[in-house]
Amino acid sequence: MQIPKPTEQDKDFLRSIVPDDPRVELKPMFGNLGAFVNGNMFAGLFGSTVGVRLIDDASREELAAIQGTGPFGPAERPMGGYLALPPSWSTQPKLAANWVSTAMSQVAALPPKTAKQAKPKAKSAKSER
Repeated sequence: MQIPKPTEQDKDFLRSIVPDDPRVELKPMFGNLGAFVNGNMFAGLFGSTVGVRLIDDASREELAAIQGTGPFGPAERPMGGYLALPPSWSTQPKLAANWVSTAMSQVAALPPKTAKQAKPKAKSAKSER
């Protein structure tokens, strides 16, 4: 699976449409960029495509009905609960920012993500001798 890389312009666009909120954290993800609230991703880039996570079925259906919206992530395995914003919205940042803000609000209502505990290291055959 080939993971497309965003340009600096793509990253700047995402940064410009993410709400200015102290709970928001932007982090690199597999060469792309993700926006998180309380440890949960609510928006991100997959190449030049911006995707949002919508929890509410009505919101997801409303966005899905807009021409140009589609699955987000690899074609072989799109990310569940996420939708790609129409590419034409790269020139309409207010539309994109509205949906990113909606996604942040919905995902912020989820319980904070807790760090996974490290698995204990298995003993190697050498250490048992």
